[in-house]
Amino acid sequence: MLAVDSVLRLKGSGNLDYIKIIKKAGGTLGDSYLADGFILQKKIATGCDKAKTNPKIMVANTQMDADKVKILGSKVKVDSVMKVAEIEEAEKAKMKRKVEKILAYKPDVFINRQLIYNYPEQLLADNGVMVIEHADFDGMERLSAVLGAEIMSTFDAPDGDVLGSCAQIEEVMIGEDKVIKFTGCARNEACSIVLRGSGNHILDEAERSLHDAICVLVAAVKNHRTIYGGGNAEMRMSIAVDEYAKTVEGKQALAVEAFARALRQLPTIIADNAGYDSAEIVQNLKAAVNNGDSEAGLNMFTGKVDNMKTLGVTECLRVKEQALISATEAAEMILRVDDIVKCAPRKREGE
Repeated sequence: MLAVDSVLRLKGSGNLDYIKIIKKAGGTLGDSYLADGFILQKKIATGCDKAKTNPKIMVANTQMDADKVKILGSKVKVDSVMKVAEIEEAEKAKMKRKVEKILAYKPDVFINRQLIYNYPEQLLADNGVMVIEHADFDGMERLSAVLGAEIMSTFDAPDGDVLGSCAQIEEVMIGEDKVIKFTGCARNEACSIVLRGSGNHILDEAERSLHDAICVLVAAVKNHRTIYGGGNAEMRMSIAVDEYAKTVEGKQALAVEAFARALRQLPTIIADNAGYDSAEIVQNLKAAVNNGDSEAGLNMFTGKVDNMKTLGVTECLRVKEQALISATEAAEMILRVDDIVKCAPRKREGE
């Protein structure tokens, strides 16, 4: 359900970058959930409100360290400490003008990809703006998509409709870490899946499995053609290949029959993984399909042959085609390697 709900939020776009998977150790896999909104793994700056309702959000990628003395490749000589203070004041005035340009947009939240240093952070906080700094680049792209905001680098046209919005921003706890949660976003396309588990190994495996499921669902959304699962497709293909093998002469018939046996391995593996007697249940499936039941498949809840249409067990046709093609090409490549390449042993001299 996590994978299905996250793919449905994409509204057919198929952009997997908009689905963020967050792994947090602790709890069990059953505690995993799809966040109602978007989650950014950052903290709100000190001195700012920890929650905002219906805020206007500015997403930016700009330098905010012009209050520091940075003159590279040059030397500045002064005759008193007061001159150094004047240089620092000039830099602070420059940064203050930049902050004033940002405030002209009247944002309630300012999110920057780069660091926001103490002085501009103080100026923004004093004006009631929530500050979030050093957001990763992927997070910025997702935020732009989910909030309906543009990623800004210059601030000279405050009349443009460039700010995003959402219903609520708040700092919440997931496990032992604080994160920022965006609820009720303007464009509800991006989402975050929070995976919980007892250890990193389990979380890594769960992430790989979830990513595979999401990729299959995206392919199914793009191509709505489906076939019956539970070994139905493989058994029907196997029977068709067996029929074709009867018309082939010579040694090629042996290869065709081997291909049919390989296709029957998938329902066999399904039954073995479920702990059932694969030899009997697969033979029953073969008999059912041969007797004209084109919707027959393996029911792993009962260990019997059942109707896949009634159970609602389907698979994406595009994924099944690609798996079959890839497996066939891999087998052909292995068979073509008919020699072993190895280094000649070093000659031992002087013995």
